[in-house]
Amino acid sequence: MIPERLNEITDLQARMLCDQLRERIVDSVSKTGGHLASSLGVVEATVAVHRVFDLETDRLVFDVGHQCYAHKILTQRDGQMDTLRKLGGLSGFPKPREHRADAFIAGHASNGVSVALGMARARTLNREHYCVLAILGDGAMTGGLAYEGLSDAGQSGEQLVVILNDNGMSITKNVGGVARHLAQQRLKPQYLQFKKVYRRVTGATAAGRGLYRFTHRAKQAVKDAVLHCSMFEDMGFTYLGPVDGHDVNYLTRLLRYAKELNCPVLLHIKTVKGKGYPPAEKEPDRFHGVGPFDRETGVPLGGHGESFSSVFGQTMCELAREREDVAAITAAMRSGTGLDRFAEECPERFFDVGIAEGHAVAMAAGMAKQRMAPVAAIYSTFLQRAYDMLIHDVAIQGLHVVLCVDRAGLSGEDGETHHGVFDVAYLSTVPGMKIYCPASFAELRAMLRYAVEKCRGPVAVRYPKGGEGAFQALCGVEGASVLRPGTDVTIAAYGTMINEALAAAELLSEKGISAQVVKWNSIAPLDVDTVAACVQKTGRLVVAEECVDAGCVGRRVAAELALRGVSGVKLALVNLGDRFVQHGTVAELRQLCGIDGASIARRGLEVMERG
Repeated sequence: MIPERLNEITDLQARMLCDQLRERIVDSVSKTGGHLASSLGVVEATVAVHRVFDLETDRLVFDVGHQCYAHKILTQRDGQMDTLRKLGGLSGFPKPREHRADAFIAGHASNGVSVALGMARARTLNREHYCVLAILGDGAMTGGLAYEGLSDAGQSGEQLVVILNDNGMSITKNVGGVARHLAQQRLKPQYLQFKKVYRRVTGATAAGRGLYRFTHRAKQAVKDAVLHCSMFEDMGFTYLGPVDGHDVNYLTRLLRYAKELNCPVLLHIKTVKGKGYPPAEKEPDRFHGVGPFDRETGVPLGGHGESFSSVFGQTMCELAREREDVAAITAAMRSGTGLDRFAEECPERFFDVGIAEGHAVAMAAGMAKQRMAPVAAIYSTFLQRAYDMLIHDVAIQGLHVVLCVDRAGLSGEDGETHHGVFDVAYLSTVPGMKIYCPASFAELRAMLRYAVEKCRGPVAVRYPKGGEGAFQALCGVEGASVLRPGTDVTIAAYGTMINEALAAAELLSEKGISAQVVKWNSIAPLDVDTVAACVQKTGRLVVAEECVDAGCVGRRVAAELALRGVSGVKLALVNLGDRFVQHGTVAELRQLCGIDGASIARRGLEVMERG
């Protein structure tokens, strides 16, 4: 039972509440899957925040939202936790439309302090009164944007609290016994209370303010001499820590103190990722994002078959054995992109740069300039951050950088922030970029090899999360292929959407309609000749894609056909339209968005009805 007024619970009740939250989170995620270890690590910090702040008014920004499950439970969503990440259910990330206490969407990392500072400055400009906080995971500190936000926030003078959840990365080290002793002394309640009263008394008069400035400079000189100064203090923050992030009552007292300070404060907490659930504590990386599992043992439910990511990793290992110039780069997604084995076999040629996609691409450009063959494996939505580097650092010089765009298309239960539905548009705008779209594991192996060994200049190989469908052949690497003959309507697709196109053709054949199926192996450069020859015979074209409408292949084909003077073609575009897509399984979302086989068949019938 979650108390309604957390600011009134006792310290004993707070500790008991943390235990209850952990039980609920493990029980829920074992059934639905989700981001377990991160949420378990910040239970005490979350309870402490809710005890001190009113999050209906005060603003709490997560960076990133992997840490938000305890927060969801504490904000009247406990009864919905069994719908977590399911179609129509709770999102796995903060969503303002779900609850007022979700201050901001949070699916990508390193932007939390920037967002929080924007809120704090808006509060000041609007002459309003509320507190702003950001919970910053230490992983987010591997992204440069985090430091841009911290640098500005520290110098802003705004009342802002940043909670740095440090579960493994060492930020700064205070060396020596005296330093440790002084760090402990300055966080004692008596010292903090004295400091608060001293500030208030000396701030009342001009003489007092002069005395405060003198003693502050003297104290700072001693600190600089004995304590190794925190970089956060250099930025302008009042730094508190590091402290035990699992002592909910001490955290509560520190946050009450931080709330009263009219300045930027950084509270550095040390936590254990996966705290309270032994399997997650033992393997925090595996329990970062998991599917349903047996809560007693931690063993995943259901098998783990081969995936596009694992096939990519296997092929990279083969290429590395054959070529000494092949190197792999990823941005904090070693396991997610299938590069674990490569990292073990070729550690000197594997580079995980953290949550720094722009840096990953720029570094790949530097390696390519010096005759290496860099392959950067990055999720589609995260690669969006590196668009400038793709143009400025790679494309302008025509450097041979291979981008392996994982999670292309609908990625499933992570929802809007993780669906890779924009890369078709943004990659196609880069001059000289080649884009290959494997529909099967065999094609991924062939296209990756071709991209590394035969191509010149920038090249992308885009593939989805998960496994292949019914189509498991190898059609080719470039251009387009006719998979199925037909005389009434042409259906064109690429990637794993070819499975839906073939399914649509079967459904149409049941109605006596002969549907031709064309598969693009690559979409840049785009083979329009094959499609133009086909539609001259059928007169009807349906282009099926798993991307947004703007910048889609279908619109490029329509424009090219018009420029060529090909007239009279009855055309239908089947894509995700102009919207963001919620979370759910890929099959559910394809049906919901009208891009599954049945929906494509219906669009084919509509085209037929036009005459």
